[in-house]
Amino acid sequence: MVTFVDEVTLHLRAGKGGNGCVSVRREKFKPLAGPDGANGGDGGDIILVTDPQTTTLLSYHHSPHRSAGNGGFGMGDMRAGAQGEDLELPVPVGTVVKDPSGEVLVDMVEPGMRFIVAPGGKGGLGNAALASPKRKAPGFALLGTPGWEGDVVLELKTVADVALVGFPSAGKSSLIAAISAARPKIADYPFTTLHPNLGVVQAGDVRFTVADVPGLIEGASEGRGLGLEFLRHVERCTALVHVLDCATLDPGRDPITDLEVILAELAAYPVPEGQVPLLERPQLVALNKVDVPEARELADFVRPELESRGYRVFEISTVARQGLRELTFALGEVIDEHRKAAPAQAAPERIVIRPRGSKKEFEIRVEGGTYGNVYRILGEKPERWVQQTDFTNEEAVGFLADRLEKLGVEDALFKVGAVPGSTVLIGEGESVVFDWDPAISSAAELATAPRGTDPRFADNRRRTTTERREHYHAVMDARAAERADEEVRRVARRDDGEEG
Repeated sequence: MVTFVDEVTLHLRAGKGGNGCVSVRREKFKPLAGPDGANGGDGGDIILVTDPQTTTLLSYHHSPHRSAGNGGFGMGDMRAGAQGEDLELPVPVGTVVKDPSGEVLVDMVEPGMRFIVAPGGKGGLGNAALASPKRKAPGFALLGTPGWEGDVVLELKTVADVALVGFPSAGKSSLIAAISAARPKIADYPFTTLHPNLGVVQAGDVRFTVADVPGLIEGASEGRGLGLEFLRHVERCTALVHVLDCATLDPGRDPITDLEVILAELAAYPVPEGQVPLLERPQLVALNKVDVPEARELADFVRPELESRGYRVFEISTVARQGLRELTFALGEVIDEHRKAAPAQAAPERIVIRPRGSKKEFEIRVEGGTYGNVYRILGEKPERWVQQTDFTNEEAVGFLADRLEKLGVEDALFKVGAVPGSTVLIGEGESVVFDWDPAISSAAELATAPRGTDPRFADNRRRTTTERREHYHAVMDARAAERADEEVRRVARRDDGEEG
């Protein structure tokens, strides 16, 4: 049964924005009193929040698909759509967020840190928000845009001051249990520890955290044993403690040999750019199990050689509680010196995952096609505008054409060689396809009235009797004049025939 997971792929879908509403306010004696369609609500975001009480990514291993709430549709009478509910996902402190290609998006090392990993879509504008002096009552609204959808990789790297490293069954779990309140699983067989354990140690005035890293063996940096899975938990530690087993009965093993194997694996493990290599960090040696007489003799024998290599050596026994105070106070000194030497860090800046706007509003990519060049328009604004357009509404299509023209898309198409009838696509992948005709301005020929007017707001005043009479006489006079002209043309044709 899986009890600890430190790497998982999440499949995320942020909330979709709600559509705007097309509505006209109706009052007594004023059936068309103006637009009152409200905006749709924004879709919910998916937010990662570092939680000190969360220690594993296990819940996301079992349920990797997560989605936020959608925004509500706008309604008439200026009733805006409901905002989509955000989804907050607690993650352990020390979680690294990456995209599927491996690029780091954020390193969440502070408790309470919040990161919008999947922003929700924007709600569409209602016709009230689209109204203007030239467009008094728009007969369309904008659609909501879809939220971000994709995969992210979460990788947990334990945040601790000290890492206990060593061979399996060297006594690391017993040591962390003896010096802290942590209660890891302890047994007399290899690889008892299957995930890092954290413990808090108080040494005088210094408090620090210790991580019990699962046992390393030769080849761990290449994936043997549990090495590659857990060497990452050593990356953030300030100091290393080599826990060496002086009472091992395995043939060919002794404290010096074990230390050289562990050093080789730590040297072979690449740390991220900007971090201190593992072997250049402060290192102490703990010769464990000296309560066994043979182990005490072996510890006394190898201690001079270890000290000659520059290590501070401590003979300890987790069972008899020997040497633990000296070890913890020595670690406290190292951590205290490191904290004092470290520069003061400013408060973490607010993270912007996807800054809005860019230096270039759009670009046009010319692609070859079977029937000639295809012109693909790429850019945040054009692609978002297409998502907001209801292509079943002629006025909405004209509004899109106006926006693209003001952005300079038509001029740019001319410059890259587009001609009337060229195929134009907006967006990547399965894009919206247009047959470009620059002679048609904003699809205005599709509208039932000149752009900027609305037949529903025409003057509906009833004519007086005098006005109706004048209109009748004008029509009769026009018809009489037309009959007279027709009679003149008939007589002329007859005379021409007689002369012939």
